[in-house]
Amino acid sequence: MSDADFSGIQAGLCHDWLTGMRGGERVLELLADAFPDAPIYTLIYNQDAVSDKINTHPIHTSPLQKVPGIFDSYRNFLPLMPLMTKAWKPSADLDVVVSTSHCVAKSIRTSPGTRQVCYCFTPMRYAWLFHEDYFPNPLKRAFLKPLLGALRIWDKKTAVRVDRFVAISEHVRTRIKEFYGRDADVVYPPADTTFFSPGDAPRQDYDFLISAMVPYKKVDLAIRAYTESGTPLKVMGSGSGLEELKKMAGPNIEFLGRQPDEELRKHYQQCRFLIFPGEEDYGIVPVEAMACGTPVIAYGRGGVTETVVSGETGCFFHPQTPDALNKTLSEAAAINWDRAKIRARAEKFDVDHFMQGMAKILKP
Repeated sequence: MSDADFSGIQAGLCHDWLTGMRGGERVLELLADAFPDAPIYTLIYNQDAVSDKINTHPIHTSPLQKVPGIFDSYRNFLPLMPLMTKAWKPSADLDVVVSTSHCVAKSIRTSPGTRQVCYCFTPMRYAWLFHEDYFPNPLKRAFLKPLLGALRIWDKKTAVRVDRFVAISEHVRTRIKEFYGRDADVVYPPADTTFFSPGDAPRQDYDFLISAMVPYKKVDLAIRAYTESGTPLKVMGSGSGLEELKKMAGPNIEFLGRQPDEELRKHYQQCRFLIFPGEEDYGIVPVEAMACGTPVIAYGRGGVTETVVSGETGCFFHPQTPDALNKTLSEAAAINWDRAKIRARAEKFDVDHFMQGMAKILKP
């Protein structure tokens, strides 16, 4: 835990939903640790799916919490989520509410004396971005067009409830300016560089990819590239597209499914390259890999361009095609990588940098 000073601040926290421990929930967990008495406001809460540090806080949910099977189907309730946020009623004695938001959390209403600071992972993706990836069926996309338009209007309108935006990257800061017309600070999300560190085992002759198996992550691009090249690739993660990816993969590609963090770290430590084929708002995975001394091969757009240094800690490929990825891999294989320098770059994005940055913003 960082020695950042949050003393004297009465804070509440707001998060879109609590159904697992991904990158956003790791950020929330750190803020929950900094404010041990803070109430947490969220749409739905699965106690068994989040950490003990989060579970120790008072959790305030919405009426969606009572819907049978909600933890498996909550994304289907996106049209109702703006209405559901009206159930959040933070106490008037709070100095600040910190919303960690990629969907609706930033719409929380606070009392006149309470500031809202939004740590914005991205403006609502479903409304503004990647429509063809999220809704590949053209008929469904056309059907949803009026709904997505209404969500954009609501999303921009409720941005006025935020007193100060904090973006996770320059990439997201640009989106906040474009979609909301608001300025934002940038505080990069933290990687656990204590846990993710170089190992003693020798490197092995395979590359590694970890991702949710959903369309916008572009895992299919990597599968096509590696099937063509025949280079060994290990793929970790799960998701709705997994079975289709397995069908298109050659025998040189091994699917590992979901694995614990210790197994993830082992692959970061032992692989040749970390492969990052999609466009992300920030991307914590490349930083974790670099913390283990591993160079990153990434599509050169999005937040990864702010963390990876081309030619020093990784390489970027353009355009976003299998051929471009394979060409860049060949070039990267000829580089004599300085693993200490790669590790040092990752340390600029550690927990202490994040906590110090947030403390500076949250202090009155």
